[in-house]
Amino acid sequence: MNTNRSSGVETRFVEVSGVRYAMRRFGNRGGGLPLLCLQHFTGTLDNWDPEIVDALAEDREVILFENAGVGRSTGTVPGTIGEMAGHAMKFVEALDLPKLHILGFSLGGFLAQEIAIAMPDRVSRLILSGSAPEGGEGAGMDRPELVAIYTDGEMPMSEKLKRLFFPSTPDGEAAASAFVDRLNTRSAERDLPVGADVAGAQLQAMIAWANWQGDVAGKLAKISHPVLVTNGDNDIMIPTQNSFVLAKHLPNATLIVYPNAGHGALFQYAPTYITHVREFLRGE
Repeated sequence: MNTNRSSGVETRFVEVSGVRYAMRRFGNRGGGLPLLCLQHFTGTLDNWDPEIVDALAEDREVILFENAGVGRSTGTVPGTIGEMAGHAMKFVEALDLPKLHILGFSLGGFLAQEIAIAMPDRVSRLILSGSAPEGGEGAGMDRPELVAIYTDGEMPMSEKLKRLFFPSTPDGEAAASAFVDRLNTRSAERDLPVGADVAGAQLQAMIAWANWQGDVAGKLAKISHPVLVTNGDNDIMIPTQNSFVLAKHLPNATLIVYPNAGHGALFQYAPTYITHVREFLRGE
């Protein structure tokens, strides 16, 4: 069983080529393959839901990674998804992880796809939650109604997460409040908040990813790994249709769509999501 709950896990660092990457490692090292977790747009280490990562850490080691220029990681936020994935791959190599699973949420799912193609022998299984393929319609998250929330300097981050990740229904609002409360349980030193420079650079990289005019099906066909694709049925950030595209063209994919939920479906349905992910990863 996991004896190191994520709320109290210290932030550690790995330096590669002059960049110091922040991370949190915890969980059952004697269990299954380690799980590398790649975060969403403007998310930091503090944005991982402890209910989810603590449960997954009972079965295996969980590694939360913070990319260059975000939070306590040094360096500059890369301008492309490929460069972001490159940083993550340097991190994996520095930790000397011969085989691992990857959970990529939102933007993190973009990186997960790039890593699976570039290092196919190191990746066992992928979980893509609230994500999209390169060339995915609306995956740039640059619609005016979304940008208005991102750039609102008066709106607390907790309120932004509630509006962007959850539906404005009684159940959605209750789940949103519970999620924010869970994020606030961290007892160890908190991560540094991101600034407008991080949001701007990540957004431009995501727009370029969405505007790609290449062969979507052909690229996804290169990912032969088992993939669990999840989303809510009404994702206003990265439209749910992208999850159907992933599931259609990935050769070995399972799709789960949660009802009456949006981008944060994994948080809204945390216990169910945990069950699905644990069952999927036990197939390793």
